[in-house]
Amino acid sequence: MSSFPFRPRLVESLRGYSRSQLSTDLMAGVIVGIVALPLAIAFAVASGVSPEVGLITAVIGGFIVSALGGSSVQIGGPTGAFIVIVYGVIEQYGLSGLLISTFLAGVLLVLMGALRLGTLIKFIPYPIIVGFTAGIALTIFSTQINDLLGLGIEGLPADFISKWSVLLSNITTAHWITALIGLGSIAIIQLTPRFTKVIPGSLVAIVLMTLVVYVLREHLALEGIKTIGDRFTISNELPPLVVPELSFQTIRHLAAPTFTIAMLGAIESLLSASVADGVIGERHDSNTELIAQGVANMVVPFFGGIPVTGAIARTMTNINNGGRSPISGIVHAVTLLLIFLFLMPLTSYIPMACLAGVLVVVSYNMSGWRSIRAQWSGPKSDLVVLLVTFALTVLFDLTIAIEIGLLLAMLFFMRRMVESTRILVSRDELSLIAGQDDHKRSAAEATLSLPQGVEVYEIEGPFFFGIANRFEELMASAPKRPKVRILRMRFVPFMDSTAVYNLGMLCEKSRAEGIQVVLSGVNERVRATLTETKVEALIGNDNICPDIQTALSKAESYTKQ
Repeated sequence: MSSFPFRPRLVESLRGYSRSQLSTDLMAGVIVGIVALPLAIAFAVASGVSPEVGLITAVIGGFIVSALGGSSVQIGGPTGAFIVIVYGVIEQYGLSGLLISTFLAGVLLVLMGALRLGTLIKFIPYPIIVGFTAGIALTIFSTQINDLLGLGIEGLPADFISKWSVLLSNITTAHWITALIGLGSIAIIQLTPRFTKVIPGSLVAIVLMTLVVYVLREHLALEGIKTIGDRFTISNELPPLVVPELSFQTIRHLAAPTFTIAMLGAIESLLSASVADGVIGERHDSNTELIAQGVANMVVPFFGGIPVTGAIARTMTNINNGGRSPISGIVHAVTLLLIFLFLMPLTSYIPMACLAGVLVVVSYNMSGWRSIRAQWSGPKSDLVVLLVTFALTVLFDLTIAIEIGLLLAMLFFMRRMVESTRILVSRDELSLIAGQDDHKRSAAEATLSLPQGVEVYEIEGPFFFGIANRFEELMASAPKRPKVRILRMRFVPFMDSTAVYNLGMLCEKSRAEGIQVVLSGVNERVRATLTETKVEALIGNDNICPDIQTALSKAESYTKQ
């Protein structure tokens, strides 16, 4: 039995760890902590929880992901992708429902890693990832317009179309100073990288706009500008331990959000780790990473936290500042903890419009519009999958979007497989040139004459349920009944259960009609399948030949009987 798939990269990274790398990792961790601060606050507030919940999640989740994860540079914490999900779960099931869903999602992630499913998640089609990411980005953008422009709408509908109907009908009620703060925050975030690459634009915007709003409110007595303190009570005390109450009824009701949190966490964390691999030339352990993400999501609910996953933007910030070991991720968590303990009360002065501006930029960066544009010149089936996933994410929810997107992707894949798999029928002579279309074949090609009463059916490609029915139709349409049917299978890499069943039925039917079935060029994998399913015994071991010449000799002996 193979060992448990859990090999934290921290242990491996500490072997031969140098003092110079330690100092680089320490500095990278501090910088990533500063970058993560405004994002953790913004994601928490947009999700419907207080800012300290976002920081606690980033501290605990970030520490666990770095200490136990399978990537050297992955930075964990709350991310924008979860905003819509968290907000929806809280709205429908309450905060206790979110904590239970997060914990159960963590259990699922640990199981996925223990069962070595990390590599399978990487095979989720790229158009689906682009589609639901863009859909989440648009949804986040939609939720921020109210605060960005200071519309002051209470009880904004959750439905996308209804939400925009209300927003547009109230657009004239915008508070112009609030709107200037929100739009100014966006401008600062976009312009800051031109002057410095070290200090994140979001932090610059929050500091500047908080000072501006403080002056406007306290010294100019200007009203109407909402801050975090107007909506939440801020505390820098460590949260008490929360023990969610689990019951079978609760678990059953929370199955859908639990699955959504687990799948999104797995996809986003492994996508982030894969992107990091390409930059630093490393190969992360996907199963260990899933287990670490699972443990993080199992722990944070006990402190009132929200879902944790790998964050691409913070991971890339870590890499760009020299971080090359999990030490930088641990330092990032410690940095956020110190900020939480000593500076948390100051967050009450941050204007809501500024946070909305931060999230508008986040949603723009998430949208992946360049990837969407690139898909327009690609296969139309991939574009359909992307657009359907995008629309379902926006109009319904992520669970439905991923399920339908995967179903569509599989259907299109099967259609392409059916179209790429050919069945060639030969009755008088057989070409020995492989893999060429009929109109490209010349008379000078090497051919074999087929004995009277022998038909050869050559399958080029996987023999699965999509091909099995077409194979039956071809044999049924034969002009006359042969004495021997040769199935040439040299290009068949595998057979599924439907193909095996159909082949067995063909043998029985052919035997009843006095027709002998002979197989040619069967590889070891297909031969093993035939043996396990008893079809080999039905055909006869002597009738499974290694090549076409042997099969033709066997067929000729049957025609002379």
